[in-house]
Amino acid sequence: MISVVVIAIYLGLLLGLALFSKTLFRGTSKDYFVASHSIGPFMLLMSVFGTTMTAFALVGSTGKAFEGGIGTYGLMASSSGLIHAACFLLIGIKLWAIGKRYGYVTQIQYFRARFESKAFGYLLFPILVLLVIPYLLIGIIGAAKTIYGVTVAKSTPAGEIPGAFPEIFTNGAVPPWLTGIIICGVVLTYIFAGGSRAAAWANTFQTIVFMIMGILAFYLISEKLGGVSAAIEKASDAHKVRTISGEVGFSKLTFLTYMFIPLSVGMFPHLFQHWLTAKSAKSFKLTVVAHPICIAIVWVPCVLIGVWATGVPALNGPVPTPSGAVLAKMVAVLVHDPIVVGLVTAGILAAIMSSLDSQFLCLGTMFTNDIVLHNSKKEYTDKQILFMARTFIIAIVVLTYILSLVLYKKNVFDLAIWSFSGFAALTPLVIAALYWKRANKTGAYACVIAVFLSWLTFFAMSGFGGEYFLVGGIVPAAAMWFIGAAAMIIGSLMSPPPSEKTLAKFF
Repeated sequence: MISVVVIAIYLGLLLGLALFSKTLFRGTSKDYFVASHSIGPFMLLMSVFGTTMTAFALVGSTGKAFEGGIGTYGLMASSSGLIHAACFLLIGIKLWAIGKRYGYVTQIQYFRARFESKAFGYLLFPILVLLVIPYLLIGIIGAAKTIYGVTVAKSTPAGEIPGAFPEIFTNGAVPPWLTGIIICGVVLTYIFAGGSRAAAWANTFQTIVFMIMGILAFYLISEKLGGVSAAIEKASDAHKVRTISGEVGFSKLTFLTYMFIPLSVGMFPHLFQHWLTAKSAKSFKLTVVAHPICIAIVWVPCVLIGVWATGVPALNGPVPTPSGAVLAKMVAVLVHDPIVVGLVTAGILAAIMSSLDSQFLCLGTMFTNDIVLHNSKKEYTDKQILFMARTFIIAIVVLTYILSLVLYKKNVFDLAIWSFSGFAALTPLVIAALYWKRANKTGAYACVIAVFLSWLTFFAMSGFGGEYFLVGGIVPAAAMWFIGAAAMIIGSLMSPPPSEKTLAKFF
């Protein structure tokens, strides 16, 4: 119960910060969507990093390392640090400059103008929404599994620990449906209060919290296991290096082709919106330099904890520990101080909510600007525009919440990979738009349709969200990227180039 109280206090502080950020809200739709381009270097770094480090980074990486070994770090973290920074430098700054110059607040506004097609937005919008939903799901599912792992009855070296609410819930654990309602409610509250400005403030606070708490969890768990060296010695040998049989670990082709997945940040609609909040191009400098360091600070402890968990008897009994509950259970089993357990759990929730808010906000922004207001002859007030955005956000939250209950048993890491793979495969679209004058609307349509059809095909073959590899261990993201790039090139070369007016505008 003490752990639950600590978590409740954290959520209360977060809501208090949201109310504070509301006092800075200027009441305009521009301020709600892109914070009036007023976010400085530090808050930009914290909001961008917090947005990219969701349950996938903390809960997912720990669980994947528990299943697949130390190679999990190389799969995503090492390549992500470099590729993310490159995307911020080569894509983010250029899109910020174009967006600020022409008043864009969404990706679709830019693509419609660049490819001279108003209808293109109606094709791209539902696809982006479909790809964002798995990303939202991992947040809600990750939070539910974490809270369940902390509050459920468990056996520890110190004895049996009862669940937090033995007289109310089965095994005393907070059920997934209740955790989902609380998390969605808190995020909605501060998103409604101040939009992108509230999200930036909340993400800054939450990013600092989950980085500190991740380091704290790493220190306390390693101490309980007798130090880093002792913890590694106790871990399963198969999880330390890739075995010859390949039962644990990853093939060379898998390792190599996983590098395509971090390209997804180049097409994340919520990241595009964060980029547009920047005060100036100089605000990106700290993000480009510090982002890889921040990734290492978060991923190294989480992956090591996942490997160490293979040597902890309480997590390797007859009933295997679900991958999504590994981090929470390691903290609960080894660290018996309920205040510390509550703080670390709050850190996990911070990582989760720092992504949920940006994603909910970006979907509301796209729906309002790209569907309702686009080509509308009616003049809407800022109040009406904000009402439409908030209404659509509620609809998406309800849909995602229901899906999270249905897909609760899905692996958080694998589900995230499918979301990232779709966005990564679409990066030829934005790269061509920014750097290839010959790219046109035919190529854009061909690229998006080819990627979407290939994504649906591979997603279905995976059992709708499971781990799936092509021949030789190649990840689908790599194949889809080349399919999208080929479609963009062939489609553009087989049709007339863009008008001189468009080229003059964007080049």
